[in-house]
Amino acid sequence: MTFAQFLSILKARWISVLSVIVVMVGATITASLLMPKQYTASAAVVIDIKSPDPIAGMVLNAMTAPGYMATQVDIIQSDRVSQNVVRLLKLSENPALRSQWLDATQGQGNFEAWVANLLQRKLDVRPSRESNVININYTSPDPKFAAAMANGFVKSYLDTSIELRVDPAKQYNTFFDARAKDLRSALESAQARLSAYQKENGILVTDERLDVENQRLNELTTQLVQLQALSAESRSRTVQANSSADQLQDVINNPVIANLRSDLSRQEAKLQEISATYGEAHPQIQELKANINSLRQRIEYETKRIGSSVGINNNINRSREAEVRGSIEAQRTRLLKMRAQRDEVSVLVKDVEAAQRSYDAVTQRQTQSSLESQTNQTNIAVLTPATEPSEPSSPKVVRNTALAAFVATLVAVAFAFLRELMDRRVRTLDDVTELLGVPVLGSLPKPLRMSSTGGLRSGLVLPNNVLGQLPSPGK
Repeated sequence: MTFAQFLSILKARWISVLSVIVVMVGATITASLLMPKQYTASAAVVIDIKSPDPIAGMVLNAMTAPGYMATQVDIIQSDRVSQNVVRLLKLSENPALRSQWLDATQGQGNFEAWVANLLQRKLDVRPSRESNVININYTSPDPKFAAAMANGFVKSYLDTSIELRVDPAKQYNTFFDARAKDLRSALESAQARLSAYQKENGILVTDERLDVENQRLNELTTQLVQLQALSAESRSRTVQANSSADQLQDVINNPVIANLRSDLSRQEAKLQEISATYGEAHPQIQELKANINSLRQRIEYETKRIGSSVGINNNINRSREAEVRGSIEAQRTRLLKMRAQRDEVSVLVKDVEAAQRSYDAVTQRQTQSSLESQTNQTNIAVLTPATEPSEPSSPKVVRNTALAAFVATLVAVAFAFLRELMDRRVRTLDDVTELLGVPVLGSLPKPLRMSSTGGLRSGLVLPNNVLGQLPSPGK
């Protein structure tokens, strides 16, 4: 179909087209004027997802997740928020609503849930695409009621968001409180065991006592080494005293023996001197011999005395060495016992420290959960409260009329083509060509009037054998 054919059809069916447009546009305007006016109140809230939590001191990763805003929209549209609006605005006390509920449900079910479901039908929640703002819209025939409901949903949403945060915190606080009491008892028990063990073993400062006892053991070890050297020396001197006591250094250096040996030498020299003069029986020689024997006996006595003193010193040194050895063994046993006690105390101290760390960690979490359970702050703020709308949001007469005109035009054109298909007419040269499949020989310059038998609208010159093939006006 050419554009000229399209225009010819519209021109021929203009009354039908105009009638359809007028009827549809008129019906739309009438319906828009007769429909009850609806008012939409809008409120906006903004959600802060970047500022750190005032209690935890950190940004929660869940707030930056892509589904966080969608979750908030679902919360606003939830039954919990809607039922909270019913309680907040005391809609359950409205006798008209209760009467509607009784008529609709015969008193079955929950009245608040029914009213909340009724309110959700007029609620529209739309998050902004590239921001953290959520728009809450409520539509009602009463502008005041629409504004009140929009603000009610905002208030209920804020309260619910706080409850969703506080309720788990209260549960955590109860758990941590009970856990803190158990850990406190465990800590007190561990401290009591440590104190009892220290008191039982007389332990005040384990490390200092151990250092003192280690120093004492080192001193005893040094004494033992010294006594072992003395014992070895005294033992060798005793052996020498038993074999050749006169060769002992103590005997040689003894002044008494030295004097006696000097006197003995003089007496022996004198004896030799007078022996040449006097005989053996001379009194002086007898006296000198007696003196010499006496001196020799005294030297031998002194030598034996000194030798016996060396043996006594050896016994004393051996006894002291044995005593020091016993002291060292006792000191070692004491140190081993103290080290075992230190290890036991170390275990008890670690038990106390572990119990203290656990108690401190749980106490810290308890304090945090206690603060969270008492908070009345949220990361949601009212950006724009709802106000009473001055103009209705629907019906929009101009928009409905324009839309009706567009749709009516399409319907009218379609109706005109439908009528044309049901009653086909020859209106242009192209119609003749398409219908008969033969060329047009010519046409008159001016159109002629339609004959009573439904002839051509314009003067056409056709072959004689084709004129009989033209359709009648009713076909």
